[in-house]
Amino acid sequence: MQVRPLGDRILVKRTEAEEQNKGGIIIPDTAKEKPQKGKVVAVGSGRIEGEKKVPLEVKKGDTILFAKYSGNEITVGDEEYLILKEEDVLAIFEK
Repeated sequence: MQVRPLGDRILVKRTEAEEQNKGGIIIPDTAKEKPQKGKVVAVGSGRIEGEKKVPLEVKKGDTILFAKYSGNEITVGDEEYLILKEEDVLAIFEK
C-alpha cells in the first residue's frame, strides 16, 4: 500500500536515533527522544495561494529537520511515518 500526501503535506520516515552519544555513553531505549530528522518519502502537489498553486520546496529524497511536536504519526504495514505540513520543516540538509 502506498500513501500520497495531499496539498502542502509531506510524508517523512524518521532517521534512527543514535544508540550512543558523543561521549560514549550508551542511551537506553526508554530515555531516547524521537529524532527530529528524517527523509522525505513523498510530497503533496503544493499549496494554494489565492488562485495559484505553489509547488513545495521540499522534494522526495531530501533529508530534513522538522519541529519537535509537529505532524501526525501513521503506521503503514510495519513501517512508521510522519505526515506534516511544509511549514513545520525547519531546514533541508544539503549534501
